Amino acid sequence: MKKSSFIRLSKPLLLIACSLLLIGRSNSQDADRQLPVTGDIFKCLTEMTKSLNGDFFVDNILGNLEATTAVANSETGGDYPPGSVVVLVPSEAMVKHEAGWNAATNDWEFFELNVSEQGSEINVRGTTEVINQFGGNCFGCHVQARPEWDLICGTDHGCAPLPLTRETIANIQNSDPRCNKED
Repeated sequence: MKKSSFIRLSKPLLLIACSLLLIGRSNSQDADRQLPVTGDIFKCLTEMTKSLNGDFFVDNILGNLEATTAVANSETGGDYPPGSVVVLVPSEAMVKHEAGWNAATNDWEFFELNVSEQGSEINVRGTTEVINQFGGNCFGCHVQARPEWDLICGTDHGCAPLPLTRETIANIQNSDPRCNKED
């Protein structure tokens, strides 16, 4: 093989290798900055705080609910603090880890949950690869949010519209089986 042929073959391979390395680095998680997340942190929506616009619910597993709620209710956006939990429908959630946990997702982790009267079980969790129950990539949608919204989609945040009406979303929210526990 001539040297020029080797260089021509090597450039595409080198570009692919560099791209994979960058993707791997941007999608890496720093274990020291990861919060402990189990199914127990995901609770009935009525036990969470509803955003002022009523689109989603928030909580904070580190106890900083006031800061989480302030960003959720802001008309101009902001950065959610670590520990923030954001939920639109009972079977999906986002959790914000400590700064520097994952640069690609701005430190958010996406969750697909199995919910029942007994509670929540994590079915799938991850960063850029989680596919929701509707067949969509969670990160693929949330990355479309304008920077000031910290990857949180809303009706005017830049994300593609959901294939569900507001009424359908409310019905799904109201059917959270975790809320029907007999105490």
